[in-house]
This record gives sequence, C-alpha cells and structure tokens, in this order.
Amino acid sequence: MLLLPLILMLLVVGGSAIPANHVANPPPRGVTIHVYTNGVHTGLVLPTVNALHDWRSRVPASDLADPRLAGQWLLFGWGQRDFYLNTPTWDRVDPATVIRAILGSDRTLMHVDHLRQLWRGPDLRSVVLTPEQYRALVAAIDADFAPGKAIAGYGPDDVFYPGRGRYSGIRTCNEWTGVKLRGVGVRVGMWTPLSWSVMRWF
Repeated sequence: MLLLPLILMLLVVGGSAIPANHVANPPPRGVTIHVYTNGVHTGLVLPTVNALHDWRSRVPASDLADPRLAGQWLLFGWGQRDFYLNTPTWDRVDPATVIRAILGSDRTLMHVDHLRQLWRGPDLRSVVLTPEQYRALVAAIDADFAPGKAIAGYGPDDVFYPGRGRYSGIRTCNEWTGVKLRGVGVRVGMWTPLSWSVMRWF
C-alpha cells in the first residue's frame, strides 16, 4: 500500500514529461488559441468567430444570464457534473464529491466562459495552429456537447451544457485538455491529469 502513492506519482510525472507528437513544431503563422489554468483546472480559449468557425449557434449569447456579456473569446472546459455544479469556489470542495468523480462518472458537463478580452500572464499561454489543426480542434470540442438545455453558470458570463464522455481519475478535466491538443498534433504530454502536466509544455 505504501508503494501505491509512489507508483501513481511516477506515472503522473512520466506521462506528463514524455511528449506525444514529439517532433511537432508550431507553424510560423496560423490561428492562435490559448491554454488557460486557474491552478487546478485547465481549458482551451478559442475565438468566438473567425474565418474558420462561428461558435454562436452552439453557445449563443441568449444562454447567458446577461447576454450583453457575450465575449469575443470562449473558454471551454470539461468536467464531472456534480463537482462543477456543487463547487463554485475552491473553499467549498466536498471530499465525497471529489472521490465519486475520481472513481468515475458518466455525468459530465461542458463549461463555457465568455471572455471580452484576453490578458498576459502565466495562467494563459498561446498556441499557434494551422487552419487544418484548428478545424480539427473545433470538431473535437463540439463533439463533446451532448443534446440538452443550457444550465446556469457561476455568474452572468458563463454557462454549462450537457457533456459527453466519462470522467475519472484517469481522464480528468486536465487530461481532456491534453487529449484535445494531442489529437490535433500539438506537442504535449502523453498523459496530463493535473494542471501543471498541461501548462509545462507552453
């Protein structure tokens, strides 16, 4: 039993340090997206509208508590439904909810924050994609929206949507970010269960 935490730590470090798409290099020009972290959770920031895709039919401003706050950028995250809805702030984390999520749940949500402007800082890293990579990323994110009605978010400028996929200690919110980036050929860790597992690559 004492070896289990050590083995888990080695798996996390190894999966985070070994790159997928190890020969990939970002193109000199293309579409800029961003990888965001709040220290625990990561997500992907994409333009609401560009020449390649318009997200406004999938995440309309009318779904927000205040449609006037619809932004030029969208922050996409994925996670376990009960944890998302019952943990608006980190000081309200319920250990029982965390344990249930780690054990596995098919109840997932997509979380979308509308951002009116971006900022510079260690919590927001830029990634340049080719148009083909961008289209593939859009399709991969869009595929994780399940049918159903929007659910009120934490504030006036964010909203939840029913999601697809199974959350677990193996496929966490941060691994979701890693999966999406690996899937379009971005150089990132082979397994990214924690926030730093993702952010260390950018």
